[in-house]
Amino acid sequence: MKEIIRAFKALGDETRIRLIKLLEQRELCVCELMQALNMTQSRVSRNLGILKNAGFVKDRRDGLWVHYSINYEDAPLIVQKLLPVLKESLDNDSILIKDLAKLAKAKKLSEISK
Repeated sequence: MKEIIRAFKALGDETRIRLIKLLEQRELCVCELMQALNMTQSRVSRNLGILKNAGFVKDRRDGLWVHYSINYEDAPLIVQKLLPVLKESLDNDSILIKDLAKLAKAKKLSEISK
């Protein structure tokens, strides 16, 4: 029961839904998510932590960078059931459409500093 409560609490915030929808596109670093959502690093990281704790996302270290992606493989059963629903939902949401457009223009900080 705790996994179910944790999953639904994680989905109870607009920022976290927006993060999931962006991560459906591809693996992303915090800097790309910050640009797409126009949010601070601490806010993005805090919400990614909640999603990770609930099993929606996973992270991968690459030197100084941490990359996040949807956790399709090891997610709790409730998350496995909810991910397809989220993927098929909200495609016409104006906020998410804007987020995706900003993501297309986002750059990794490592690319900006070159």
